[in-house]
Amino acid sequence: MAIPYPPGEALTCRQIRELDVLAIEHVGIPGMVLMENAGRGVAEFVYDKLTDPRSSSVLIMCGAGNNGGDGFVVARHLRNAGVRVVVALAAARARSQGDAGLNLRILERLDADLRDAFEPAGLEAVRVEAEEADIIVDALLGTGSKGAPRGTMAELIALANAAPRARRIAIDIPSGLDADLGEVAEPCFRADATYTLLAEKLGFATAAARAVLGRVVVGDIGCPRKLIPGRKNNCQQA
Repeated sequence: MAIPYPPGEALTCRQIRELDVLAIEHVGIPGMVLMENAGRGVAEFVYDKLTDPRSSSVLIMCGAGNNGGDGFVVARHLRNAGVRVVVALAAARARSQGDAGLNLRILERLDADLRDAFEPAGLEAVRVEAEEADIIVDALLGTGSKGAPRGTMAELIALANAAPRARRIAIDIPSGLDADLGEVAEPCFRADATYTLLAEKLGFATAAARAVLGRVVVGDIGCPRKLIPGRKNNCQQA
C-alpha cells in the first residue's frame, strides 16, 4: 500500500525553488535523495502503465539539468525491473553536472542504452525508437525553463508528439509549458499524463495548459510536509 500524498494548493516556480532550498540547506536532505525519490516515483508510475513490462519499450528523453537527472533515475529503476529502456540525451554528457551528472555516470557504468540525440545519427536512432516505444517520458525541461524549446530539444519533442503508438508521460511539466503562466510554446510536449513533483504548478489551471498536461498526478519527493503550503494540517497526526 502506497503512503498517501494528499494534493495541496498550486505553487509558483519560486515557491518550488524555495522548498528545494529549505529541504536541502536547512533540513539537510541531500539533493541526490530528493532526485532519487522523484525518479523512483515516476518509475513506479510508468511501470504501472505497461501492459507487459518484460516485452515493453520505454524511451526517456533527458535534458542536462535536474529534470534530466530525474529521468536518469527513472531509467535505472525501470532497467532493474526488466524493462527495455532507451535514454535520448538532448545535450553533450559533460553538460550534466551535480546530482544529474552523478546519475548519468551511474547509467554509463551500467552500460545503459544511451543515444546522443544531439548528433545526427543519434537523433535518427531515437526517431526509430520513438516509433516503436510503448511509453515516451519527457525529462527535458523543468519548471525553470522559459520560452520555446529549441535545437535538439525541439526536435525530440516533435518526434515524441508524432509517435504513432506511445503513451506520453511528462516529469513535473511538459517541456514547452510555462509553469507559472500556463502558456504553451511551440513545440510543446503533449502528455497523456504528467507526474508533477511536490505540488501542482500555478499555470496548470489554464485551458491551454490542461490541453497538454493530460492526467495530473502529484508525487512526493520527501520534502517535509510542514514546509509545503497547503499541507501543514496533514501532518498533525502522530
